[in-house]
Amino acid sequence: MSIFNQKSKFKVKADIRAVRQAVEPAGRPKPKQQQQLSAAGASGSRGRASPSGGGGGSGSGSTPRASPRPGSIAAARQRHRLQSASPLPPSGDEGGNSRKRHAVSSRSPASPNFSESGDDEEEDDWEESLDARKRSKRVHQSRADPNRSFAHPKLWAGGDENTERLPILHANDVASLEQKCQPALGLAQEDVVIKLQYPGARYPERYELVWGKDKIEAVKDIVKVVNFVASIYLNDEDAKPFLDQSTGICRRLEKSRNTKDGAGFKVAVKEYNERLMGLQRKGVIAKNLGDLSGILRELIAFILDQIYDRTVAPNVELLSKYENGTDNVYGELLHPFISDILERAGLTSDKVFVDLGSGVGNVVLQAALETGAESWGCEMMENACNLADAQKQEFLVRCRLWGLDHGSVHLERGDFRKSEKTLAALKRADVVLVNNQAFTAQLNDNLVNMFLDLKPGCKIISLKTFVHDNKNAENDVATSILDVEHLTYPEEYVSWTNASGTFCISTRKG
Repeated sequence: MSIFNQKSKFKVKADIRAVRQAVEPAGRPKPKQQQQLSAAGASGSRGRASPSGGGGGSGSGSTPRASPRPGSIAAARQRHRLQSASPLPPSGDEGGNSRKRHAVSSRSPASPNFSESGDDEEEDDWEESLDARKRSKRVHQSRADPNRSFAHPKLWAGGDENTERLPILHANDVASLEQKCQPALGLAQEDVVIKLQYPGARYPERYELVWGKDKIEAVKDIVKVVNFVASIYLNDEDAKPFLDQSTGICRRLEKSRNTKDGAGFKVAVKEYNERLMGLQRKGVIAKNLGDLSGILRELIAFILDQIYDRTVAPNVELLSKYENGTDNVYGELLHPFISDILERAGLTSDKVFVDLGSGVGNVVLQAALETGAESWGCEMMENACNLADAQKQEFLVRCRLWGLDHGSVHLERGDFRKSEKTLAALKRADVVLVNNQAFTAQLNDNLVNMFLDLKPGCKIISLKTFVHDNKNAENDVATSILDVEHLTYPEEYVSWTNASGTFCISTRKG
């Protein structure tokens, strides 16, 4: 069901999302089995793939075998694995290759599947995807929370007085002709500039209709924004001009993309902007957001990807220096994994979440947006902290663009064993995430001692158990304070392997 208790307006495809392309998209799509896995859905807490950073088997904890195509944003992310906030000081040699971010994420289940071809079969499939009578039920909504308001407190409700300029990072700040990109859709250089309106603010985002190596693919990004707005923020009647199979704006955008009709694409975007602002002025968007009972996980993932692509991806080289064979080498838990564990742990807007080893802050931001919880993270590596701060700044303004409220975000720097604010937050925490996939025994013991201060009932999510079979239960602190549930996650839930694996949810005993 959609966020307004209606079925989704598009059919969901289960195939893998193609990565951003290094060359302008061709007229016909590549076979699905040749599409590469994208990093756009990657999110979250780090978990080292292997202590040496080398290849492993195909099982859980091994390094992945498939890589995104060269030149894509996914490939740029993969070149450098994100790091955790391990409290241990740097040591050993700099194994840059071991930090490659091996991103393997399924396409968001509710993302519209638009062909890049004019093929009749693909056209029919695309028509079906917009047929309101054939909507898919495979749409994931965040946990219902009656105590939460989903509309942003500064949501633009249509008045003329709100002309505030939001300090967002525009798409053309990172993907433009100045960054050596090339015009897309057959446009001349002087015609590539375009603006895109969002449902939560009057201030539009600037794009250039260009393509280039390791850059945001503007055309694809715009198409997704329009479809999310039409399919989620509008009721059936208001969505007709956008989703009509013959003359709808979404149809025209796709046709223009397939035929490389830049002029037609710009006309359709202009009409979208005008219609959306008209609905905003009527108060339609504000009313619908006021009636919201949950946020689609797929929209959350897309917003977080927008933030990452404008902050971390252009600066991923800053994460190139790591220490091989230490606790500082980590992979990532992807968006679907984080959504699942937050729901399992029962995190809601009146609770506190703490990520010990928050890297560039992906999980902290996701928890704040998806659940509305007070969200904390602690990281010690300077470059990761700097990128986390950039993500937080963009997160705050981009949520306003989308009109969505969120929980408070706190990103601390330093050793999480010594950070006073982090330790204070732990005492109030309801859910704690620690990706201890490759932590040393000493660090795990330090964490167990920290867990003594957790309140009864607090949930601890970890990749490995803190209770070891080879210990004497009488002397094992972890056994005395934790009830452990062993669980299995499915394929493509972590960045370092396509395989399934295990994780734990431990509960602090009373």
